[in-house]
Amino acid sequence: MDKWLKVSLIVNGELAEAVAEVLARYAPEGVAIEATAIAVNPEDEGEPVGPLCVYAFLPIDEKLEERCHQLEQALWYLGRISPLPEPQFETIQETNWMEAWKEHYKPIPIGKSLIIVPSWLEAQTAGRIPVRIDPGMAFGTGTHPTTQLCLEMLEQELHDERVSLPKTMIDIGCGSGILAVAALKLGVERALGVDIDPEAMASARQNAEINGVAKRLELGIGSVNEIRQGAFSMREAPLVIANIIAPVLLRLLGEGLGELVTTGGKLILSGILEEQEAEIREALLRHGFEVPCRLQQGDWVSLTTTMRQHREGEL
Repeated sequence: MDKWLKVSLIVNGELAEAVAEVLARYAPEGVAIEATAIAVNPEDEGEPVGPLCVYAFLPIDEKLEERCHQLEQALWYLGRISPLPEPQFETIQETNWMEAWKEHYKPIPIGKSLIIVPSWLEAQTAGRIPVRIDPGMAFGTGTHPTTQLCLEMLEQELHDERVSLPKTMIDIGCGSGILAVAALKLGVERALGVDIDPEAMASARQNAEINGVAKRLELGIGSVNEIRQGAFSMREAPLVIANIIAPVLLRLLGEGLGELVTTGGKLILSGILEEQEAEIREALLRHGFEVPCRLQQGDWVSLTTTMRQHREGEL
């Protein structure tokens, strides 16, 4: 079967469950309820508001006409209790979205030495260091400018012959683990990656295994507070990375992100829109960091920052 009939209704929250129950009687693959609008929250995906779209897919077969008639009749009876809009019908061509997505995800060269390679491809790396990634449900495919900028800054720091290679690094909000994996393949001995999303942990572990660095990568649920409280083997490192949206970076700086960086160490921040850069810089200065390096791609900015030799209060 390669075609389905999508039936959908936009209703208020009180009716959504009742409509979903009616659709479920005739839709063997289940029913979905989606928000039609999102209230913006600067730190995450926001919250659903307004009416809801309830929809299901009916198989297009010899019983479709009968099934549609029964469905419309059931909705008509429900509408006698509380008015309902007319259901909308749309024919949908079935697509294997995962395979279609994979067809368009190609190797991505980064900087002078890295190349992000989809885990399902045997691609020519042209002498570059391959970082093989299967992102799953976690953020971090290597296609977004914030990740690419962070990887380029990471490469610059780890290939800087003027400074010794840091033995450890911490990745805050590690997502798919792409940054920690790249750091380990560039020569860091051990890394810690934390995230508040359990899906990220599964994805990061898988990617660490694919790249042969799993034994050197510690992963766990948490963020800055958990690291500072000693929940993991590292409490600080000479290299700390956070590729997170700017409002969260500001909050984490207030929660002690800078204290994870050893004196004289580096903090790489990405996920910053150009118009947010000034606010981030001001916060970094307040927390004892200087900003010697900046990269930009489109509207996105990444900063490599250096901890001053002595924090406030230190001799």
